[in-house]
Amino acid sequence: MGYFQMKSLRVRPVRRLSGEIHVQGDKSISHRAVIIGSIASGTTTVTNFLTSEDCMATMRAFKAMGIPIEEFDSNKLKIHGKGLDGLAEPPDVMDMGNSGTSARLLCGLLAAQTFFSVITGDNSLRRRPMKRVVEPLRQMGARIWGRRGGEYLPLSIQGGELKGLSHRMAVPSAQVKSALLLAGLFAKGKTAVEELLPTRDHTERMLEYFGIDLTREGAAIAVEGGQSPSSRDIEIPGDISAAAFFMVGASMLEGSEIVIKGVGINPTRTGIIDILQEMGASIEMDNLRVMGGEPAGDIRVKSAPLKGVEIKGEIIPRSVDELPVLCIAAAAAEGETWIREAAELRVKESDRIAGMAECLSSLGVEVETFEDGMRIQGAERLKGTVCNSRGDHRIAMSMAIAGLAAEGETLIEDTECIKTSFPMFEETLGKICEK
Repeated sequence: MGYFQMKSLRVRPVRRLSGEIHVQGDKSISHRAVIIGSIASGTTTVTNFLTSEDCMATMRAFKAMGIPIEEFDSNKLKIHGKGLDGLAEPPDVMDMGNSGTSARLLCGLLAAQTFFSVITGDNSLRRRPMKRVVEPLRQMGARIWGRRGGEYLPLSIQGGELKGLSHRMAVPSAQVKSALLLAGLFAKGKTAVEELLPTRDHTERMLEYFGIDLTREGAAIAVEGGQSPSSRDIEIPGDISAAAFFMVGASMLEGSEIVIKGVGINPTRTGIIDILQEMGASIEMDNLRVMGGEPAGDIRVKSAPLKGVEIKGEIIPRSVDELPVLCIAAAAAEGETWIREAAELRVKESDRIAGMAECLSSLGVEVETFEDGMRIQGAERLKGTVCNSRGDHRIAMSMAIAGLAAEGETLIEDTECIKTSFPMFEETLGKICEK
């Protein structure tokens, strides 16, 4: 960093949050729409696509593999899919930027192609674990090389014929499950993935939406190789991970009431709602509907006094991306909040346990960390601070929400990273802030 100042964000306290907003299209679903639309036969029109840096990295990769993708109206795509055998060898290394989803899901897809490819990423992504995807793909017959035996990017992949596999996942990961199901589309025979804890099921829902038959046997999900997706138009619901910041802000700030329209409320992602409601938050959902094979609705949040809770077990995979902003809710709650069994937070865009603990301490909050989580003692008042996001978009946005309720000014350094997932964050927040 040394020589130049990354963009920073100054936040001053506001009276309350009030009004109606839309949040951008879901990041997880946007990635998958491009991936599955590209290997479907025919043209897929995607509306409410998230044009964040992460999703654009996925789109650039498919353009590099010869898929024509037209962009118009800022968040609409036309993907001219070429079927299962339509991808071409990319002429250069494909850079996934900061996107773990792009890197891991594409591993599964590239392992099954007839060509050679290399994927890399930014400094942060090159430190994130890849072996959890690479190992089971190798068992299917994939030839993948990388740093530390395939633990880290860059990875070079010589695609080829894969055979089906039954894989039991040791660590809950929707990305590993998705990579194996995508590889399984191309593999000989059946590929089955068994989960110990359910993780987000966007890949399964979208494969079925595009006409793929999946079978469920207990905790396992299986796909028979050789099935080709058929193009479908898809409208992407709003991202609940983006909505989470406003849900916490409105819960904390007295007198607040907001409505977030058209948000995806997939049960594998609504841990944030369950946890906030357990803390005493006032959250209601109405206008329930289905968008592109996904449940969606409008979320109404009114301010309410929050109390500390224990967060662990099966709720963790359903709320893992929202845990940083839940730390802010915990800081404003009465009593203690414990987060356990969340060691996965240590290998996200940054070590989120260490990062959030540092930020909370600077707000005047008492916090204790463990290998797999933290204990947060709710504070009477948050005090404005200067903190650093460590280049992690979710830490940056969580601290912006804290700043709304803190005394004095909060300065968050290194906020350029917000663009990886939520380019319209400041603008959306500005619409509901009442000074």
